[in-house]
Amino acid sequence: MADLTAARSPPLLPAAGALQVLPPATRHVLRGGPGVRIRAGNALGFEVPASACRAAVSGDCAALWLGPDEWLLIAPAAGTEATTNALGEALASLPCSLVDVSHRQVGLMVSGPQAETLLAAGCPLDLEAGAFPVNMCTRTMLAKAEIVLWRTGAQAFRVEVWRSFAPYVAAFLAEAALGII
Repeated sequence: MADLTAARSPPLLPAAGALQVLPPATRHVLRGGPGVRIRAGNALGFEVPASACRAAVSGDCAALWLGPDEWLLIAPAAGTEATTNALGEALASLPCSLVDVSHRQVGLMVSGPQAETLLAAGCPLDLEAGAFPVNMCTRTMLAKAEIVLWRTGAQAFRVEVWRSFAPYVAAFLAEAALGII
């Protein structure tokens, strides 16, 4: 049987590390009301954001606001079972949805002085720091792929994309980089 690992890994951009595949991570989509947000924050050890399009970070863990009652929770892959159990126990008595989507997505880091320009080649948002500051996050499109875009630094963006679209996104960024970098 053919090795499918290579097919699951997006290609790297030739542009001096402008695109990097991030290590595997635990990802949960959490849906629920304000009580769910508070209890999830207690279980994770940091406040889950209540503000629109903002991310909260504590060490290697993050919570990204995706909607009025929806968050993407990201933690190191090594703690998948512990994270899932802690959240499950904290939320057991509340009406909510907690879905492990770790297998579904891959994280990419687009960084460097041309990161904004590179992403702008396929993203309709204004990505300048004044309009899209550090720790802002949102669902958006990159070319024809839906992504979650999170600005993690002055010249760094994390792109969360469904694994099946990752090769397309990487190839699109590689093509865009040819005209930019």
